[in-house]
Amino acid sequence: MCHSDTSSPPPAKGAVAAASAAEVTLRNAEGIDLLAFHARPRKPTGVGIVVLPDVRGLHQFYKELAVRFAETGAEAVAIDYFARTAEDPDRAEGFDFAPHVQQTTPEGIAADVHAAVDHLREAGVRSVFTVGFCFGGSYSWRQSADTPGLAGAIGFYGRPERTEDAVDGMRAPLLMLVAGADANIRVGDVEQLARRARAAGVAADLHVFDDAPHSFFDRRAAEHAQACARAWDLVRAFIHDHA
Repeated sequence: MCHSDTSSPPPAKGAVAAASAAEVTLRNAEGIDLLAFHARPRKPTGVGIVVLPDVRGLHQFYKELAVRFAETGAEAVAIDYFARTAEDPDRAEGFDFAPHVQQTTPEGIAADVHAAVDHLREAGVRSVFTVGFCFGGSYSWRQSADTPGLAGAIGFYGRPERTEDAVDGMRAPLLMLVAGADANIRVGDVEQLARRARAAGVAADLHVFDDAPHSFFDRRAAEHAQACARAWDLVRAFIHDHA
């Protein structure tokens, strides 16, 4: 299943249409209301997914991805990071995300993830996973420590330095999907993070997509269809194995 940032990703083979999908407002433990997008499955499996976007926040791609997860039977909630700093909820291509990203904190992101997890639990979910991309990939791995009770934490092309200080507290297994041709993130640095996680007793499943660039899954699928399809299969298998 491959994605494009300009059109809705096609349903996975054998998918069942989502029952519903809509924007929702979640309130975290700080009393802050954050925008999110909840896609509900027609045939729930007891699995829940919290989608952590890249720096664009609740971009349309991540809403569509939540729907694709729902088509596999998972309750899926994509969250926005910027309720504390951005008054306008629009996350279209013109959104100036940089000043808002600079004001995020690990504690704030964890509070927002907790709100999404609570929302999924209220919907009857038994096993909750996080999946994130770039900025969100780093913070998805970090939720292995920051969000107790997760079934797993999946991250695409995350930056290890955003996660390194949380390794000793990690508990949930990790799926680490790395772009081998990433110009900004060294594969060796992610491999070192995986080794540290394993030394701390955490299962860390790392896969390198040798010729794929950063954002191959969420922005460049047409150019990297094989890597994109393999990544989707790995995500589905990880969820199946750890739910």
